[in-house]
Amino acid sequence: MVKIASWNVNSIKARLPNVLDWLKEASPDILLLQELKCVEENFPALEIGDLGYNAAVSGQKTYNGVAILSKTPLEVEQRALPGDESDEQARYIEAVTQTDAGPLRVASIYLPNGNPVDSDKLPYKLAWMARLEAHASALLALEEVSVLGGDYNVIPSDEDCYDAVAWEGDALYRPESRTAFRALLYRGYTDAFRALHNEPGAYTFWDYQRGAWQKDNGIRIDHLLLSPQAADLLADAGIDRKPRGKEKASDHTPIWCSLTLAGDAKAAA
Repeated sequence: MVKIASWNVNSIKARLPNVLDWLKEASPDILLLQELKCVEENFPALEIGDLGYNAAVSGQKTYNGVAILSKTPLEVEQRALPGDESDEQARYIEAVTQTDAGPLRVASIYLPNGNPVDSDKLPYKLAWMARLEAHASALLALEEVSVLGGDYNVIPSDEDCYDAVAWEGDALYRPESRTAFRALLYRGYTDAFRALHNEPGAYTFWDYQRGAWQKDNGIRIDHLLLSPQAADLLADAGIDRKPRGKEKASDHTPIWCSLTLAGDAKAAA
């Protein structure tokens, strides 16, 4: 069994004690991190390494930044999303790690927010999503076990939001954003959480403002998308709300899934 999680930590420096505690408690095999807000040289690789994790990082000062933590060695394939060499924002990193059942490809994604919608930020978001769809489609041709996880900054449906009316017009809920997200699913990817859970009220983000956490006014914008080969192995998925209730918490909380690899099935036989 391989447990893969994703967490927008909203500054790895500010959240490091919480991240280390969660790694010790949840012990994921792979953790995808977003919004590091630091360059690679300032990433706490030593503290994380002491817990047995290798780290691959694409960092940026003050903003953005993504990483992959893995208990097994990582071979980095991409440090940026292909399709626009002029894009300098650190929002994508992709790597392959070896398991007993073969290669596992993972990507950590911090998709653009897109607000305010009357600025150039929404067109940038939609162009970024078009690039992601093109690259994700190319990855499908590899026929590998792949997980594209992260903060997608997209509320897929009404069930993923405490109040859909309140989010109308926001870039996270704009029809263009949801259509682009669905395009990934139509290509053949599976939303790991929704594959096993259909209940409303399952959120991964609560704003710091207006008592959103206390009122449970949340949204689900962090997702783990599985290739068909990964979806066939999906055993479990969930959202861990506990880190959001801690002191100095990120406004996001971890989402995770477990895959039963071929080696697990052989061992159980």
